[in-house]
Amino acid sequence: MFLPRYRALICSQFTRFSRSSSWSSSCSQIAAAPPRRGFFAGKSSVNTRRDRDTDNSRVMPSNVEIKAKVSDPTRFAARAAELSQSEGTIIKQHDTFFSCTQGRLKLRDFMDQSGQLIFYERPDTDGPKLSRYSISPTSDPPSLRTVLSDALGVKGEVRKERRLFLIGQTRVHLDAVEGLGNYMELEVVMRPEQTVEDGQKVCLHHICLDSLS
Repeated sequence: MFLPRYRALICSQFTRFSRSSSWSSSCSQIAAAPPRRGFFAGKSSVNTRRDRDTDNSRVMPSNVEIKAKVSDPTRFAARAAELSQSEGTIIKQHDTFFSCTQGRLKLRDFMDQSGQLIFYERPDTDGPKLSRYSISPTSDPPSLRTVLSDALGVKGEVRKERRLFLIGQTRVHLDAVEGLGNYMELEVVMRPEQTVEDGQKVCLHHICLDSLS
């Protein structure tokens, strides 16, 4: 089991990713307009967990995630590489966030003529969070960005280079965010038989939350 080592990876590396230090509170450095509190907290992975939406007419994927600011990205990357037995995958991302009356809507441009339009719902709370989302791929992110900007208006933008590691059922992201610094994001990939509580337990047990101070 990688659990004790995984906890060690997180416990020595981070300061708490509180609202005062989150992307949302710093977004005026890079965003077109200040978003509402907690806006820049994205969702990216495709998971197996599915939960029914409010009208019970279809299902939406979901996961449990947590974010924190990284104090030593070099050390963190080395430890994550050791635990995942890989050097990680580098992914460039340009996220554009649009005005949305319900939930959150963003266009993720991978800077290689591919992207994803992502709608998601996630509470603005500390600690592990449940995210429900829908994703639609696109082969022309710039044109889609123009249409959505004209129709809805832009809330803000985030550019980052992400390094992705896979450890067990958890996706570990190390993000170098333009203008803001280095952050980590853990996404617990929910299995079909797991509950939200199971996902929260994985987050809490794996990352040693009391050390993120």
